[in-house]
Amino acid sequence: MKKIMLGNEAIARGAYEAGVTVVSSYPGTPSTEITEAAATYPEMLCEWATNEKVAVETAYGASMMGARAMSCMKHVGVNVAADPLFTAAYTGVNGGLVIVCADDPAMHSSQNEQDTRQIARASHIPMLEPADSQEAKDMMILAYQISESYDTPVFVRITTRLAHQRSPVELGERLQVVPKEYKKDISKYVMMPGMARKRHVMVEERENRLRLDADSMPENRVEMRDKSMGVVCGGVVYHYVREALPNASVLKLGLTYPLPEKMIRDFAGQVDSLYVIEELEGVIERDIAAMGISVRGKDLTGLQGELSVERIRSLFGLGKTINTADLPARPPVLCPGCPHRASFYAMKKLKLTVFGDIGCYTLGALKPLNGLDASLCMGASIGMAFGAEKTKGKDFSRSAVAVIGDSTFLHSGIPSLINAIYNGGTITVVLLDNRITAMTGHQQNAGMGFDIYSHQTKEVDFVQLCETLGARAREVDPMNVRAMTTALKEELAYEGVSVIVAKSPCALIIPKHDPVRVEGCRNCGICLQIGCPAILKAEGGIEIDDSLCTGCGVCSQLCPHHALIDAPAKEEMV
Repeated sequence: MKKIMLGNEAIARGAYEAGVTVVSSYPGTPSTEITEAAATYPEMLCEWATNEKVAVETAYGASMMGARAMSCMKHVGVNVAADPLFTAAYTGVNGGLVIVCADDPAMHSSQNEQDTRQIARASHIPMLEPADSQEAKDMMILAYQISESYDTPVFVRITTRLAHQRSPVELGERLQVVPKEYKKDISKYVMMPGMARKRHVMVEERENRLRLDADSMPENRVEMRDKSMGVVCGGVVYHYVREALPNASVLKLGLTYPLPEKMIRDFAGQVDSLYVIEELEGVIERDIAAMGISVRGKDLTGLQGELSVERIRSLFGLGKTINTADLPARPPVLCPGCPHRASFYAMKKLKLTVFGDIGCYTLGALKPLNGLDASLCMGASIGMAFGAEKTKGKDFSRSAVAVIGDSTFLHSGIPSLINAIYNGGTITVVLLDNRITAMTGHQQNAGMGFDIYSHQTKEVDFVQLCETLGARAREVDPMNVRAMTTALKEELAYEGVSVIVAKSPCALIIPKHDPVRVEGCRNCGICLQIGCPAILKAEGGIEIDDSLCTGCGVCSQLCPHHALIDAPAKEEMV
């Protein structure tokens, strides 16, 4: 039976057919739908872990006990998971262990354009790269075969374009995989220096075996056409190349680390000119050049952004790249009714320096809120704020805050909070608790008390947690702008570490109120300062787009003329 599937859905289907029983992941676009789809198969036990490191450790524990396990994450999540991953390459596996990483060329929803192929090399973990949904499903099954045959974790790398495209998939049956027996073996699983030195030798031997065997893997294949041009490529770029350069001979790589050296040499010897077409870093090109083979690639394609059929044709003089310069910009904005908007307005009014983090609230950096001074990585805001205090002193901290979301705080903010408390910091943290992991598509987290299946579980009490760690903490409804402003003033004056839990649900998970009404607008424009998409500037005054307005009432608190009237009773902002 065939079915049209997202690339991410096909990855989940491949895990199901491969007999996977445990899936532990952290949501991150463009990888999120893999674990969501996996959770629809009752044979696989799925979870949202608190971060990628925990997710890999959980999957590793399942593998060690003999089950096939999977962990999925975006490229920057691989950095968080690197600690267990690099050592898991030494210990090897029992049941198969596959790490699915989703890179994001062009940074559609990411803070950098990291190329995970380089981490595969650094960690000595083999990497497969599917080109479409069918290959995504099939390569998952292959990944578990490689994992168990070569005693290694395996990367399956996808990119945004593959993750979110749809193409036909031939479905198969689930393999009935009997979990392997666990046998105590400290020389394999306990990585003290004496054991690790021996395992490192085994890693090098394994990699050499894989490199030789890669020449005969059907996932690496040669398609000979016109011999004047040969192209080496892999992943979704293969389809771009086939359409853009239909006459070129192609060496399609399914296993992109380690590379099939003999196959590459044979292919290079049959073509007049050899090119590598790859997104982001010149990983394959450098390896081929190191073999002493004349090759080009990055001098044409560059190191940034996504490739496309049009772009490749343009690079080879076969057409022009579509000019998008004249298209109107459509920057992302906070949703109407988003509680983060009210928090940022209060911070802007107090003219605070704001150390930001990764999540929906990063959008508060844009006009008209201009609400962030920095955003680095998951959980960094608290550490940055504390580092700034060490440099600028406590007086500076009385006009600065760290902003972090609920899921991000659980992911990697807690250690930074402990560090600031332990080392005598004076900082204020605003924990934006919108009751969901919002930006990646409303996944559950430990702060809301529901698991991936929406089953009720233990809920983290943020105020109690922060107080237990030694901070002063209080809960505030950020939709009450006056209360939020007052809380900020009071906590900024506190000598020590304080946390404001700004608790209000994401606007997309609660029912709408009646939209705000406009009566007697004097066109002062103060309500425009919050940048709500539902508030429209017109010649005769402000208008409200009823289709967008959630009736949150924040704008009505700001209007000095009481021209904006909302259904719920709100305190007016003075």
